[in-house]
Amino acid sequence: MSQQIQRHLVAEYFEGFRTSDHQRILATLTDDVQWVIHGHRITHGKAEFDAEIENPAFTGSPELDIERIHEDGPVVITTGEGRGTSVDHGPFRFAFNDLFTFRDGLIARVDSYVVPLP
Repeated sequence: MSQQIQRHLVAEYFEGFRTSDHQRILATLTDDVQWVIHGHRITHGKAEFDAEIENPAFTGSPELDIERIHEDGPVVITTGEGRGTSVDHGPFRFAFNDLFTFRDGLIARVDSYVVPLP
């Protein structure tokens, strides 16, 4: 798979999150996708992934700024910062690192690391 296609799918994935567009995000994923949100949760399959896109603990769509992208074969690694709003605590900032593992032209696994920022 070409690096351009993988980067395009990662860009679509992030744009889907920025606009809470479930179909846009789900179109980038394999049916058996795993989302490992380290320290929090693991989802299995598109239905569980879909339920986590707009987690009820948060309101609105996140603002996501990608700072770096690196590719190594079937893996795309992104780092960045984001802003969101928690139902219980209001606005917050975070740093993130996402590793996207591709299979058959789609994202088969997402490993997410999220760190709160002051």
